[in-house]
Amino acid sequence: MAETASGSTVPRRQLGRHLRELRNRARLTVRAAATALEWSDQKLWRIETGQTSMRSLDVEAMCRVYGADAELAAALMGLAKETKGRGWWHAYGDVIPETFDLYIGLEEAAERLNQYSAELVPGLLQTTDYARMLISGDNPGVADEEIERRVHVRTARQALLTRVTRPLTLEVALSEAVLRRPIGGQQVMATQLEHLLELAALPHVSIRVVHYGAGLHHGLMSGPFTMLHFPINGDGQPTEPTTVYVDGFTGDLYLDKPHEIERYGAAFTAIWGSALNDKESQALLHQAARELRQ
Repeated sequence: MAETASGSTVPRRQLGRHLRELRNRARLTVRAAATALEWSDQKLWRIETGQTSMRSLDVEAMCRVYGADAELAAALMGLAKETKGRGWWHAYGDVIPETFDLYIGLEEAAERLNQYSAELVPGLLQTTDYARMLISGDNPGVADEEIERRVHVRTARQALLTRVTRPLTLEVALSEAVLRRPIGGQQVMATQLEHLLELAALPHVSIRVVHYGAGLHHGLMSGPFTMLHFPINGDGQPTEPTTVYVDGFTGDLYLDKPHEIERYGAAFTAIWGSALNDKESQALLHQAARELRQ
């Protein structure tokens, strides 16, 4: 039986999102699915909206009714075990496989992202060649076909920025080091910087550079992070709580407690204030790309 949970909402929200998608793929209404599972409509609604923790046995039953394959069912059952935690650190190779990308669901549901990156161009802004260099470098020995699949998944996410309905609003602060590190060589990096300029021309995308001359700034203490903000519903409340995502080498950190959001929000505001403005940032990107072409 599902229980009301007081811990991190992130694993519950992600599990509910995946289960709802599976139900829709199976072309089942909430009523039909609840009947098949011998549950109430209300229980299913609470599960799909991430309001309750879950037992892995219940998730297994839902996956069976929805026709999910064994690999996906195992991943979702592992995620169910995380829904009772008070905070959430998703460790790679634990009960949830690394290839099961939990972040993508959050990103697709978000309305606005605030990002600070200290070393690399964020995934939403990467060219195919730049992404391939990073993914292959981080996965030695992985077959080329799998590398290309991961590259496609990453670059396909950029459709969020160009979709006709409710394109994602993006504010990205990049350390100048990101511009100066020639990932893949000079030509690949020059093309990447030119791609940033193209994206920065979109009305809902703002890319700013924290110049070396900014000296000590909040990003040096916070490290890279992403804040995901969600749409407002008819009651004037966000459909999901703002979430901070931190990408780690051995796992991902998800934060959604009010005091955590407040602290990261203040950090991003300070970083944004330390960065060059949009026009100055574009000029620096132009200059860096030109130097690489030469």
